[in-house]
Amino acid sequence: MKTSTGSDARPAYDTLFAVSGRTAVVTGGSRGIGAMIARGLVLDGAHVVITSRKGDQCRATAEAINAEADSVGTAGSCSAVVSDLSSAEGVARLVVWLAEHLERIDILVNNAGATWGAPLEEFPLAGWTKVLNTNLIAPFYLVQGTLPLLRNAVLPDRPARVINIGSVDALIAPQWDNYSYSASKAGLHMATRHLAKRLASDGITVNAIAPGPIRTDMLGHIAADAGVEADLLERVPLGRYGNSDDLIGTVRFLASSAGSYLTGTVIPLDGGMSGCAG
Repeated sequence: MKTSTGSDARPAYDTLFAVSGRTAVVTGGSRGIGAMIARGLVLDGAHVVITSRKGDQCRATAEAINAEADSVGTAGSCSAVVSDLSSAEGVARLVVWLAEHLERIDILVNNAGATWGAPLEEFPLAGWTKVLNTNLIAPFYLVQGTLPLLRNAVLPDRPARVINIGSVDALIAPQWDNYSYSASKAGLHMATRHLAKRLASDGITVNAIAPGPIRTDMLGHIAADAGVEADLLERVPLGRYGNSDDLIGTVRFLASSAGSYLTGTVIPLDGGMSGCAG
């Protein structure tokens, strides 16, 4: 995965959104939003490393993505690494693995996350420490630890990319009792802006996506169990869940030549929830 010398030529329109041949890392990539992102990048020809604390699930997702990639003839590939990012030790181990196995990281997607729900009067300290460690502290230290690999990916006309997965719950007050989750994602949004300012001179862009309700197995389970699906969709002006195309389209924009002049931005991928609130 050696880097090559870039050029000042403007990208052709048919490759403007392409990420073929790039090396990407997607944390929390074994299911849900992370698996959607990994699949989309691989099908466009990227080489993607996904991480998860559940080894069997992570490997199964990588195998399924590779099987689909083979069936459509793309050059992309997916590999799995077991990693628990809820602790500093887990982040450090992942950083070491990446340094030993990769020469560069073109795209780092900080997606791994945790949530905790409890009534205000009963919300425990553990619900803060676990969520903040996973959602806010781990992404910061993963960026810090992979800086040499991100810098190795930088070309004169192609920055390396960090994409943090935030949440609409950090843009508008949530309807759930998930206090630490919304606060951690708001912190991640600000860390995105701060890191973007610091790393711009290194040729690294840092942006965030703040998803609203994206159709995943997890969301369907929550909505069905709570009987709140109709109420949830009433809060979405477009009246539907987001899907994998919505998500990967936004990721590819940020990761490709099309998004190379954007940094320090939080994109609300929420069907209008935050922009039309009030």
